[in-house]
Amino acid sequence: MQVLITIALVIIGVLLFELIIFCHEFGHFITAKRSGVQVNEFALGMGPKLFSFKRGETTYSLRAFPIGGFCAMEGEDEQSDNPRAFTNAKTWKRMIIIVAGAFMNFVLGFILMFVVVVQAPGYESNTISGFVPYSNTAATGLKAGDQVVSIDGLPIWNARDLMFGIQTTREKEVDADSLTVYIEDCTMQATLAYSDFINLERSESEALSDELQNELIAALGKGCDEIRAASTKDEAYRLMQKTVDAIYTVSGEAKPKDFKYPVIEKRDRRLRHVADVKVIRDGEELTLKDVHFYSYYKDEEAQKKSKSSVGIDFYVEPIEKNFFTVIQQTGSQTITLAKSVWQSLIMLVQGRFSFNDLSGPVGITKAVSVVASEGLKTGFGDAVNNIIFIMALITVNLGIVNMLPFPALDGGRFVFLCVEAIIRKPLPRKFEYIVNAVGLAILIGFIIVISVKDVWQLITGNFPSL
Repeated sequence: MQVLITIALVIIGVLLFELIIFCHEFGHFITAKRSGVQVNEFALGMGPKLFSFKRGETTYSLRAFPIGGFCAMEGEDEQSDNPRAFTNAKTWKRMIIIVAGAFMNFVLGFILMFVVVVQAPGYESNTISGFVPYSNTAATGLKAGDQVVSIDGLPIWNARDLMFGIQTTREKEVDADSLTVYIEDCTMQATLAYSDFINLERSESEALSDELQNELIAALGKGCDEIRAASTKDEAYRLMQKTVDAIYTVSGEAKPKDFKYPVIEKRDRRLRHVADVKVIRDGEELTLKDVHFYSYYKDEEAQKKSKSSVGIDFYVEPIEKNFFTVIQQTGSQTITLAKSVWQSLIMLVQGRFSFNDLSGPVGITKAVSVVASEGLKTGFGDAVNNIIFIMALITVNLGIVNMLPFPALDGGRFVFLCVEAIIRKPLPRKFEYIVNAVGLAILIGFIIVISVKDVWQLITGNFPSL
């Protein structure tokens, strides 16, 4: 049964990927037809033809390898005297034909995102409703009711923006001896003391009721709020002790004979994910400098390398689901995908992402399999939804990357057309063909290098986590 489920997911993934290619090429195809440009072939897939048929002047074909497709227009990559050749169409028409592929990618991204969004019972906002007891963000300026509008200059429109903004914050070394870091440690130690208490072995008759557990978490939250208001380290430590005492007082249990209050460990070096956060508070826009986000180590290896991860240590206000919020969230989250792709490209140029973080076809396939496997843990439908979401990301990614001003990409061709529109005469076709051919060779070489890297990472088990 598991094999059949896996095969079904693979087929769904391949079909969705081909849908992405189809929509992109259909954008070129339909605008070319409407503009009077002759289309010689519209193909789905690459390699040898499986079957084809001709209708009018256009051959429609399905090819063996589901890794791409093309819309072959007369005169697109070679000289042609045909009056309906691509190069003989008006400049503005050629611009529309070139941009139409990426436009269709965004349309498909919106549709796929709608499929995901419409199934959700409700949505999350970017307005903070509360904090976990050990919250670093609460200790460094954020308050309940704050609407987060930017993180280090990245606009925040929704919860997905908020998550991306936090995940891409920079890791910095902070003053290990500061009151802020000491308060963060006190709230964490109080939380750990609570956790240890909850996890004590108890008989069935001594088990903590849900009502009592709620009272305990309320006492912990109140105590941590008081710790964060401390003006000195001594006061913070005293309030931490008071919070631990409150846990035992509320529970009615006595402290163990060997009980000791937690010790705040002094370290010479502390790393935190830090960012400037702009919020709207009581109708006014404020910028909070150097907000600390909860940082932790995933495992011992990460700790040895001092490579921390960042987590979310607050809760956000819910958004009620209705027709308008479904449409609003679909549009907003589709734009978020585009922003995250663009921001990732910027971070790559800045050196914040390395060569090892890039993925080609092999890496994308691996990513799809990972999200599908995660979804299968809760059900086949969740696995399909995960695949649909990753495909929405891929189609938006394709739309943006394809419009980058690089030869052989649609963006490179669009630049040539812009130059042609400015100087009011076409560039030498031979020059344009050579530049695009060189660009295509570079792209193919780059994809091969990335694919070899992906395969090596899969073999060695060093594939980046999602």
